[in-house]
Amino acid sequence: MEVSKLKATSNQSDYVVIKAMDDGVNVIGLTRGTDTRFHHSEKLDKGEVMIAQFTEHTSAIKIRGKAKIMTSMGEIESEHK
Repeated sequence: MEVSKLKATSNQSDYVVIKAMDDGVNVIGLTRGTDTRFHHSEKLDKGEVMIAQFTEHTSAIKIRGKAKIMTSMGEIESEHK
């Protein structure tokens, strides 16, 4: 599915599609507010896909490991550590 088909509606924030290219990719959600904190963490194995959404609680997503990240702004690959 193309990222453009996941375009957010007016009452939702943008989606991010993360596809693990290796085992053990960590996806970490970070909170909004005066202090940035981890609020959610997932581990993906090769080929697994996660669809994440920026919300009133999630202001950033950190990805550790080799993954393909698709957003409405384009596509990028993270590098393997």
